[in-house]
Parts: sequence; structure tokens; C-alpha cells
Amino acid sequence: MTRLFTILSLALFSLAVSPQAPAHADEPLALPDVTIYHLEGRRSERIVWLMEELDLPYRLVYERGDLQASMANIREVNPDVPMAPTVVIGDQVLVESGAIIEVILNRYAPDKLQPALSTPDYAGHMMWMHFAEGSLAARLFSDYRAWMKDPPTERSRFVDSEATVQYAENHLAKHPWFGGADFSAADIMMMFPLNVATSLNIVDEAQFPKVAEWKKRAEARPAYQRMLKAARPDGMIGNLPRLPKHAPAGPRE
Repeated sequence: MTRLFTILSLALFSLAVSPQAPAHADEPLALPDVTIYHLEGRRSERIVWLMEELDLPYRLVYERGDLQASMANIREVNPDVPMAPTVVIGDQVLVESGAIIEVILNRYAPDKLQPALSTPDYAGHMMWMHFAEGSLAARLFSDYRAWMKDPPTERSRFVDSEATVQYAENHLAKHPWFGGADFSAADIMMMFPLNVATSLNIVDEAQFPKVAEWKKRAEARPAYQRMLKAARPDGMIGNLPRLPKHAPAGPRE
């Protein structure tokens, strides 16, 4: 009995000190048909870019140069919440670009575009995956709508658009990518809101040189260029007007 207890104790100790297996080491599932319902220049570009980075097949559905017709296509598939992206994977209809990206990576490309669970970069990668919409885009569009009606004369005393973009700037001062050492799906998620921040004059682009440099590197990736050719062949269409004035830069009072 003592000998059995010793053997079991050694086995448990061995398991405890053995290095963790890398995350996402499971064999990828077979990829079913993937159809991306798209609006030009909108969040659905993320899924096209992801599939191009992974070199996975997909069908892209939109009416070139006609946002209303593209939205009509989406309503046929997803009448309850017609959103871009709406993505059909096999027989499942999915919305929310972050969730769609995680489903595709974890099921069909488990060792691609995300750090392993055991690495320090993993937590940061996941935070930026969710910060992109949960904090950054939400703040940007809230400020945009308010400032279109009443241009600000001072910064908010609470977290504002400048603060959320500055948070990204501070991270990029220490890391080359939002996922840490390597390009990841977090960079795909962050591109849309950071483009919104500067293209709509919500923040002053000149204040954020690290963000500007990161954009150039991300946009130079061959998969991003293939995405533009497939998903935005005529450039940006139907864009929102730029703010006439954003909040003054600098510290809050």
C-alpha cells in the first residue's frame, strides 16, 4: 500500500511540474462552407481579412457599390438582426465579428493568429480582441454622435475617445502588435475602430504616431491587400462625415 501511494504521489508530482501543452494544439476540424455577407468598408472586412491570412476558402456576398442592396442580401439570411458581418458556417448563422473570428480560429485553425494559452501574450491578445468593440468602438461612436450635435469645448472627465486610443498607443510603444510579439487576430479586430477614430476626426491622428506606424505595417500585409481587392475594390463608399471638431487634446481638468 505504501509503495502504491509513493508511485501515485510521484505521478501526480510529475504532472504538476510538467510544462503545459501549448494552447490550441487540437487537430483542426474540417472546414464547412463559409459565406460572408458583407458591407463595403464595414466590420465584415475583418472576416475577409482573417480568411485571407489563414488561406482558407470562403464565399463573399455583396453588391458592389450598393450598400442598400448588400443589406437586402443580409436581411434575407438574417432578418432578426441584419448586421455586417453575418457569416454562415455550415448550417450556422453567426454575427459579431469577434465571436466569428474566435469560432473560426479555435475550430478550424487552432494554432494560427493567437498566442498559446501558456504564454504571457495570451491575456493581452484576448483583452484587445474584446477591447476593440467593448470599449474602443463603443466609446468612439458614442462620442461621435454626441459631438456631431454639440462639438465639445473640453475633454470629458471620464474615459473618452482620446483616452481609449491613447491606451492603444501606450501598448504599441512597448509591443509591435496587439497580440504581443506577433501579428494576431487582435490586430484584425483593432484596425476598424482605430481607422474610425482618425478618419472621422474623433481624435487627432498626429497625437498617435505608434498607432499610425502600426497601421502602415498591418496594411502592408499581403492578406490585407487581398482583402481590399476582394472586399473594397472601389475604396470607401458611404462613409460617415468627419467631425467638424473633436475634443481638445491634452489632460482632463
